Amino acid sequence: MVAVGTELLLGQIVDTNSSWIGEQLALAGIDSHFQTKVGDNLGRMTAALEQALDRSDAVIVCGGLGPTPDDITRDAIAAVMGVELHRDDAVVERIRSMFYRRDRQMPANNLQQADVPAGARVMDVQPGTAPGLICPVRRAGESVSEAGDGATGGGEKVIYAVPGVPWEMQKMVSECVLPDLQARAGERSVIRSRTLRTWGYSESGLAELLGPEMSRLDATGEATIAFLASGMEGLKVRITAKAADDETAQRVLSGVESRARAVIGGAVFGADDDTMESVVLALMRSRGLTLGLAESVTGGLIAARLTEVPGASDVLKGAVVPYDRVLKTGVLGAPDVAAVSEEMALAMAAGACRVLGADAGLATTGAAGPESHEGAEPGTVWIGLHLDGGGEAVRVRFNMARTMVRQLSTITALNLLRTRLLNRDG
Repeated sequence: MVAVGTELLLGQIVDTNSSWIGEQLALAGIDSHFQTKVGDNLGRMTAALEQALDRSDAVIVCGGLGPTPDDITRDAIAAVMGVELHRDDAVVERIRSMFYRRDRQMPANNLQQADVPAGARVMDVQPGTAPGLICPVRRAGESVSEAGDGATGGGEKVIYAVPGVPWEMQKMVSECVLPDLQARAGERSVIRSRTLRTWGYSESGLAELLGPEMSRLDATGEATIAFLASGMEGLKVRITAKAADDETAQRVLSGVESRARAVIGGAVFGADDDTMESVVLALMRSRGLTLGLAESVTGGLIAARLTEVPGASDVLKGAVVPYDRVLKTGVLGAPDVAAVSEEMALAMAAGACRVLGADAGLATTGAAGPESHEGAEPGTVWIGLHLDGGGEAVRVRFNMARTMVRQLSTITALNLLRTRLLNRDG
């Protein structure tokens, strides 16, 4: 993938196109090894395309096919191919027809969108005024073995040029690029992934636990395991399998997932699109329980995450955000003790149950930083849980910036409730 546009480098636009294309390539069973961004500069674009062709059989270049002077992807491709641009009359009429149907006069600069490198083919699908291009490139002196995995043969490679407008690009990739790539590859396969969501382990800890399984997979080649650190979302364990068909890939994924879960145990809280909050709500709902919150240090973040999940109202009764000590004692009935303490966390959790009429109460109190609070070091948090008439509290310490202390306290509190619910059944 080569994404074109100075605005991408400046951070003015987020490159979601490359992510989408990467996902579609994986679903089609096509290995994608590199993604590059380059600004609107002919020399750098040409160099980026040359490098991409040196290490891959096919290149998808996205963007730079518009009608303005900085839209020079066509020129860069022509330079790499060693050919001239020529104006395609059929494309001119296609673009002119689009303007006519919109009852608009076609500006003269749109004509440059009909310039095509000699030897290139215009894609049949054209949702907008920018035509997609399929450009064969013969690399002098290169054999099949020198090309990347799944070489096309004969030293010929291909550049696909698609516009940066997402809906135009997606239609062209789906209907033209992917079928052409699969035809060139000569064989069909699928790549499928499954992601286990975990909380409580470090990346090195998970790697140590899964080391034997990863070694086994390295030997068999049936799948791979990778770790994705996601901050306040925990660690993701991504299992990826490539197979001849979807059924085989899913069977491999299920086997690896079962072995991974057996090793990691309760640290796995969900899979794929699950979130900690969606899992906790489902557990509470299945047990017919309601939840009340008392959030001091987290300041309503737990409630915010829970209410992002549709249907949360049948579990969450409400939240009290007692940032002032007067509210902790006056509203929740907590004793006049240290704000950052086990006793305060337990009393706040019990108070949340009582005040909000909930079956379970979850509370947070702590020193988010950067200063200490009532003698508690920055990053110190107590989490209280009241359920089935009894309470428990845990102390955690996050040596991080204030925002991360609050975010990590939020998911830690939800995880405490999750594990308590699971242990309750046992």
